[in-house]
Amino acid sequence: MSAWLETTLAGIAPQDWLAPKRQASLALLQQVPWPNRKLEAWKYTPVRALEKSNFARAGAGEAHALQAIEGLNSVDIIIQDGKPVLPAALPAGVSITLLSQPSVAGQLLFCGIKPERHVFGLLNDVLANDGLVIEVAPDCQVERPLRIVYRVSDAAQAHGRVLVRLGARSKLTVVEQAEDSSPSFSTHFAEYQIEADAALEHYRFALQTGGALNVGGCHFSLADKSSLNSTLVGFGGELARLDVDVIHAGEFAQAKMNAIYLLDGSELFDLHTTIEHAKPNGTTEENVRGIVADKAKAVFNGRIHIHRDAQKTLAELNNRNLLLSEGAEINTKPELEIYADDVRCAHGATVAEIDKQALYYLQTRGISRAQAQVMLSFGFINELVDDMPSEALANWLRPQLRDRFARMEVK
Repeated sequence: MSAWLETTLAGIAPQDWLAPKRQASLALLQQVPWPNRKLEAWKYTPVRALEKSNFARAGAGEAHALQAIEGLNSVDIIIQDGKPVLPAALPAGVSITLLSQPSVAGQLLFCGIKPERHVFGLLNDVLANDGLVIEVAPDCQVERPLRIVYRVSDAAQAHGRVLVRLGARSKLTVVEQAEDSSPSFSTHFAEYQIEADAALEHYRFALQTGGALNVGGCHFSLADKSSLNSTLVGFGGELARLDVDVIHAGEFAQAKMNAIYLLDGSELFDLHTTIEHAKPNGTTEENVRGIVADKAKAVFNGRIHIHRDAQKTLAELNNRNLLLSEGAEINTKPELEIYADDVRCAHGATVAEIDKQALYYLQTRGISRAQAQVMLSFGFINELVDDMPSEALANWLRPQLRDRFARMEVK
């Protein structure tokens, strides 16, 4: 156990109504290895920035009003320093239970969709002092998206927890958004239980930068004939890590995941995804694209595991990366682990540099070098932006990507 973890856990003795689960996670946390270069899952992602920090667990700060996303018409939930601030009204068929309120629904918040191998997930189990359970009634088609915004006060640490349960044949859109840049540390984990014939449209915008250290996760369980369409966008910082797990727990489940990461300076972003096909006739399509500039470093590990009984599975994984400088780095590792014999699976990864001839050609046509760079960079990831089901979110995201491209110099 690291000195930082010992200090963080000092005096922790869970006493609330979820104490048995917290104590079990605490026992596991004290046994699992702390992230270091000898562990494959953390080989390229140092946690030195966290170990040198001394962020305090502060009370919930003031939750300022959110800026609306034009055309989205969302129902907004703020999780400020781990404490949820709920909207005045919810759509019909949607209910929310707080972790701080003992209830049957609250007991499901640690329902096991998130695997126990995630060391910071265990830390979140122990330290999350509040959270929420969002439940959608069966056959309920929720028209308005739910937007969950994670915020952390300056020089604080916070641990947020969300469970979303979609009843059979229901439909929901969830947007998770975090944009802190001031020094802080956060773990935000969300679990999604998608019942038979239900459909989830999901977004995770992990846009923390600068000194905002963050480790989080999105974890999905798919029942029979359920569907998931997820879009992930990540910027980098001193420590930025996102773990994603999708479990095909039912037959004929469909999962689509698009991910984008954009890094500059000396930033780091680590994306680990695991797709578990445990039942037959499942489908997975995963597309990941990254642009890395200056001396930034990206890490991608994508694993698809086809279980012995998961016959008739169709799964594809593709990771494409664009390096804008000689000092930029990408460590990519796509994996297929197949134990069934009647499947169609493919995976691949590419790493390339920006086309200097194309850059020069645009400049000869009167386009500035900066504008030409933005055009070429945006062309590399625009297919995934256009593929977002929500036009309002795509329109909101594009200017932010252009601004970031303009600061990422080709060297």
